[in-house]
Amino acid sequence: MIDPKRQCGMTMIGILFMLILIGFFTLLTLKILPIYLEHFKVVSSLKSLEQTPDLTHMSRRHILGLMEKRLDINMVDQVTRQDIEVSKQDGTVLVSVAYSVEKPLFGNLSVIVDFDDKIEVGGN
Repeated sequence: MIDPKRQCGMTMIGILFMLILIGFFTLLTLKILPIYLEHFKVVSSLKSLEQTPDLTHMSRRHILGLMEKRLDINMVDQVTRQDIEVSKQDGTVLVSVAYSVEKPLFGNLSVIVDFDDKIEVGGN
């Protein structure tokens, strides 16, 4: 039998702790989700560059310009020209995009996310 005088449920401290946890994970999601959404735009830009005909016959500068245009169209702000590397060797083109995103959470606590994506076109 349950004693009707005994209370069941969460205390005020328990409720406050739950609200703090929910708030923290909500804040974390709201800060990290846009970073990954922008990363998906970078990956789609790389995949569309991979479908470009005669990419292996283009110069490095031209390939870099094509990639920058695709990133501009997709409104990617975190990737700069220095983050894109184009290398050509033996009829193979390797385009690499390596960048890091840092977002402050609160106070002196920040989230840092590193990405490194590559495509290889041509060769055997």
